[in-house]
Formats: sequence, structure tokens, C-alpha cells
Amino acid sequence: MSESLVIIIYALLIVFLIIAIIIGVKVLITLNKVNDLIDDATEKLSALDKLFDVINFATDRMSMVTEVVIGFLTNGLGKLFKPSRKSKKSKKEDEEDE
Repeated sequence: MSESLVIIIYALLIVFLIIAIIIGVKVLITLNKVNDLIDDATEKLSALDKLFDVINFATDRMSMVTEVVIGFLTNGLGKLFKPSRKSKKSKKEDEEDE
């Protein structure tokens, strides 16, 4: 009886080993396919990097132009609404005359 159990266990171990080898080969094949897919995606994304660099350059330049225009407008409006010194002096003189 014990000899038959040993033979059955050895047979099951051999079957398990064969199944493990088959699964290992399939995993290796799948990993190679995934690696090829990732390489292809990386190549395509590297082609898009140039486009993103152009877009980044354009947005940087637009930002600089916008900052200059806003600075110019802010200074112009500040000077427009800032009371001049002469008007302050004339107001004081007008108040003193009254």
C-alpha cells in the first residue's frame, strides 16, 4: 500500500512539474509580447515629444507676451488714474483761498 502511494505521489509531482514548465513558457511568451508592445508605445510617444516641445515653447512665448502687455496696460492705467502733483498743489491753494 505504501509503495503505491509513493508511485502516485511521484506521478503527481511529475504532472505538476510539467504543468509548471508549460505555464512558465507561456508567461515568458506573454512577457515578450508585452515588452514589444511597450517598446512600440515608447517609440510612438517619443515622436509626440517633439510636438509637445513645440506646444510648450509656444505657450511660454505667449505667456511672456501676455505678461509684457499686461504690465504695459497696468502702468498706463496707473499713470492715468494717479493724481498729478500739480493738481494736489492747486487743490491746497484753492482750499487756502477759501
